Amino acid sequence: MRDIGKNTWLIPDGYMSDTAKGTLVSHESVCVLNLSGDTAHIDLTLYFEDREPLRGFHATCGHERTHHIRLDKQVNDDGQTIPRDIPYAILVESDRPIVVQCSRLDVTQPEYALMTTIAY
Repeated sequence: MRDIGKNTWLIPDGYMSDTAKGTLVSHESVCVLNLSGDTAHIDLTLYFEDREPLRGFHATCGHERTHHIRLDKQVNDDGQTIPRDIPYAILVESDRPIVVQCSRLDVTQPEYALMTTIAY
C-alpha cells in the first residue's frame, strides 16, 4: 500500500447554480484519486449556514482509479438531493487514503467558467 493522500478532506466553498444552457448544467464534482491498494468507501456530509447538515451520501473509488462524484446526481440514504442556489461546505471521509479535488462548472454567464481547487 502506498502512503499517498489522507482520509479526511474539507471543501469549504460549495455552490451549484440552478442554471442550464442546452445540454450543460452548472454542477460541482468531488474528484477522487485512489492509490491506496484497496477500494475506498467515501462518505460526504454537507454543512450549511442556516440548516442542519445533510448526511448519507456515499461513493466508492477503486484502487488506481479516479472517480468524479457529480454532486448534482447524488442522492442520500433518505432520498434527498443536494440543494441548488444555496452555499454549502463538504466533509469528505474515506476508509482509505485518497486525494480530493473540487471542480465547478458554472454556466450562468455566456462565457462558461470552470474552477478547480485541491481540497484541504
